[in-house]
Amino acid sequence: MDWKEILRRRLASPSTEKKSEQELKDEEMDLFTKYYSEWKGDRKSTNEFYKTIPRFYYRLPAEDEVLLQKLREESRAVFLQRKSRELLDNEELQNLWFLLDKHQTPPMIGEEAMINYENFLKVGDKAGPKCKQFFTAKVFAKLLHTDSYGRISIMQFFNYVMRKVWLHQTRIGLSLYDVAGQGYLRESDLENYILELIPTLPQLDGLEKSFYSFYVCTAVRKFFFFLDPLRTGKIKIQDILACSFLDDLLELRDEELSKESQETNWFSAPSALRVYGQYLNLDKDHNGMLSKEELSRYGTATMTNVFLDRVFQECLTYDGEMDYKTYLDFVLALENRKEPAALQYIFKLLDIENKGYLNVFSLNYFFRDEIFDMVKPKDPLKISLQDLINSNQGDTVTTILIDLNGFWTYENREALVANDNENSADLDDT
Repeated sequence: MDWKEILRRRLASPSTEKKSEQELKDEEMDLFTKYYSEWKGDRKSTNEFYKTIPRFYYRLPAEDEVLLQKLREESRAVFLQRKSRELLDNEELQNLWFLLDKHQTPPMIGEEAMINYENFLKVGDKAGPKCKQFFTAKVFAKLLHTDSYGRISIMQFFNYVMRKVWLHQTRIGLSLYDVAGQGYLRESDLENYILELIPTLPQLDGLEKSFYSFYVCTAVRKFFFFLDPLRTGKIKIQDILACSFLDDLLELRDEELSKESQETNWFSAPSALRVYGQYLNLDKDHNGMLSKEELSRYGTATMTNVFLDRVFQECLTYDGEMDYKTYLDFVLALENRKEPAALQYIFKLLDIENKGYLNVFSLNYFFRDEIFDMVKPKDPLKISLQDLINSNQGDTVTTILIDLNGFWTYENREALVANDNENSADLDDT
């Protein structure tokens, strides 16, 4: 009989002696506890397999649990070393290239050696266990394009393997600096990584050691400005690997890197010295900080006063002055106005009422209503950050709103185009 039915009958049965309300409640609770315990015991016995589920959560050791922290650090180090040994070394990569070249499938396409699936599998059998993960039907299909013989390019496959090995090596290298062991790097972790990377980059050989701290700050700031939009103070290692910044940084290993490439690479020595030199030139009172008046000379010295006011209202300052790290965010935003992270930075400054959109009042505060015609927002009375990004006019709009020179250029764009055409015609006549 169901325990609920027993309980119901017991409570409904007539009693010879009249009990108080409290006694009835106590009896009800005793019966409920008895039958519930019996039911729970039966259920527990039928679910013994729950005990076989492995433990999947282990709390992180507290700060005062020094021994547990040391154990965790050593365990992670051993794990990463094991993962590193599983990667192909230079000798194994050379052997793989030799096998691929030996098993190429004619005819060649120009100078491009090709390989079919049958020979692909033969190489996989001979290359060793470390290479097994690369010799799958999925990888072959991914690299198969329009070859009429159903082959793939040997060079493309080898580059694919090299890229995978590099990604795993880099992930392991970054993970060594992941003090928390949670798959992300804090600002200090990334600073340590880049500081220890400097001696391995020939393009940075000319940097004075006294400049290292400023270089590291300059480099780290780009990672955090673009990869940590919520300003949490940490970046996922996965996001670092997915973006191109690490490629740009490691490009400095190339001893023959062109001057043009160095100038466009934020992490190069000339670029870092340029940014830091601009900061020093702006700092007229040499106190290591920038006031609003000093920052007003940035670039062509045409930024509007209302925009500068907003910069110092919203950005982190110390006694009303900006430090180098805050200046770097400012420079990254203005030099990359097509990027969502830069637009987010500028949008926050333009959103003077902190409403999450730009309305007529906000835009009138900086400029005029024709901005709406350029952006074509979903709501005709306000512009959201997404509207600004979708319009593909974000860099133009923000330049107009924050820079007098940008405003003048936009206002006189038709005259400038006509002038350029006249100059071109004059050149043609000569």
